Amino acid sequence: MKHLILGASIATLLGATALSAQAADTSSKRIALSNNYAGNSWRQAMLQSWAQAGKIAVSGKQLASADSFTTPDKEVTTQAGQVQNLVLQGYDAIAIDAASPDALNGAIKAACDAHIAVISFDGVVSEPCAYRIIIDYKTISERQFDYLATRFPKGGNLLEIRGVAGTSIDNAFHEGMLAGLAKYPQFKIVGSVEGDWDEATAQKAVSSVLSSLPSVVGVVDQGGDGYGAAQAFQAAGRPEPVIIMGNRQDELAWWKQEHDKNGYTTWSASSPPGVSSAALWVTQQVLAGKAVPHDIVVPPLEITQATLDEALKTAPVGGVANVTYSQEATIKIIAANTHK
Repeated sequence: MKHLILGASIATLLGATALSAQAADTSSKRIALSNNYAGNSWRQAMLQSWAQAGKIAVSGKQLASADSFTTPDKEVTTQAGQVQNLVLQGYDAIAIDAASPDALNGAIKAACDAHIAVISFDGVVSEPCAYRIIIDYKTISERQFDYLATRFPKGGNLLEIRGVAGTSIDNAFHEGMLAGLAKYPQFKIVGSVEGDWDEATAQKAVSSVLSSLPSVVGVVDQGGDGYGAAQAFQAAGRPEPVIIMGNRQDELAWWKQEHDKNGYTTWSASSPPGVSSAALWVTQQVLAGKAVPHDIVVPPLEITQATLDEALKTAPVGGVANVTYSQEATIKIIAANTHK
């Protein structure tokens, strides 16, 4: 419950006025969002949260503009070109949800050398000049195994659904899965597919391997794929495994339906799409000359059986459970990370 309560309390701060103590006037500053992928409900909600926070920042004269740009494909070279174009267009800072943790470093270093602040979030980068707003995906992945171990103390076979290949997010989740297997060797991965954080893609990928898989007790994944996996198992006439969810409304609704019908229970966690709004305000604070850590950790949003009904009340149909951060809430997150 505490995570949902935290999300609700932060969300109420969305309309809060800016804190007056600023080291520099940022009202003339222009920032841009570089996004490499918008093909699922999480990314759509992320873009909406950016737009909401940007509208508040511009109307409150904290920024002159907060534009967003999404590449037409998931290719690293396309996003690198996008970043280069944003530099040429004279933006003062770039927030980026990156297609690769390393392959964009050249374009990002060039932006930094041009005195443009770069703030990466969700899909973060390794270039030292860039700031990183981090959701600890590795820990989320490890905690999937903590939960499954409570359900299946003797272990069992698992199916892994991976995300978009090459991203820092997919890498971190997979590292957490390996750590979970090391901690709980009674579990075994008997199949792995790419779901691209998308329900339809995940359903097709899972369906393609089910006939060759032994019985599985659980599905470990990265979010955006739980409902697709459930549909694949149902269509194949296979027993429902415990599928870890990623806070999407359709999978939460399916979870509730199955729980009401047969007591089905699972666990769900994801980064809130509203981390983009935190990225916007971190960017504004950097431009204001504030002391901002280069690495900032934002907690995930968790949903349990006890908080499922509450989460469904606020998650939009076809969308995802979310938290949108105000400037004031973001400053508190910065302070908490500064004092670690």
